[in-house]
Amino acid sequence: MASKGFIELLRLADLARARKSGRRGGQEYDWQGVVFEIGGQRLVAPMGQVSEVLAMPEYTSLPLVKPWMLGIANIRGRLLPITDLSRFLQVPSGLTQMSQRKVIVIDHDNLFSGLVVDQVIGIEQFTHDQYRAEAIESSSPFAPYNHGKFFKNEQDWYVFMPSLLAQDLQYTDAAI
Repeated sequence: MASKGFIELLRLADLARARKSGRRGGQEYDWQGVVFEIGGQRLVAPMGQVSEVLAMPEYTSLPLVKPWMLGIANIRGRLLPITDLSRFLQVPSGLTQMSQRKVIVIDHDNLFSGLVVDQVIGIEQFTHDQYRAEAIESSSPFAPYNHGKFFKNEQDWYVFMPSLLAQDLQYTDAAI
């Protein structure tokens, strides 16, 4: 239960907002994502690609790894590599204290990894009509992991695909 607890709380909070605003609790939406921020950029990752969201766990540093590989944490008996996504993408983090940041856990094919982000904002829902096949600027460090955007409430919500990150050999090879 704890593994899905935070995401379930986000879902319930969204359901409560839906009821308060009069919309039908997610029935009219086709796509849901976890909204997070890193280096001042707000992104949304597909719900199906995020296993859970954690507060920053205690971790053990590893020798002979790249600087963005922070270490490894024991999460309910499973070893979770913890990576600083802002360092990997060479984007300045908006937060100086590591303890305030969150970890988005991805479990894709053979990759089980924790991505440290500045903050997790919640869950957002979108319709197919709100999707645009428009990529983020090619100069953006997020561009290789972007898959279009949603346009909602006069705002762009760029899609960050952890599955594309999992296929990046620069990310999967953390050894020096």
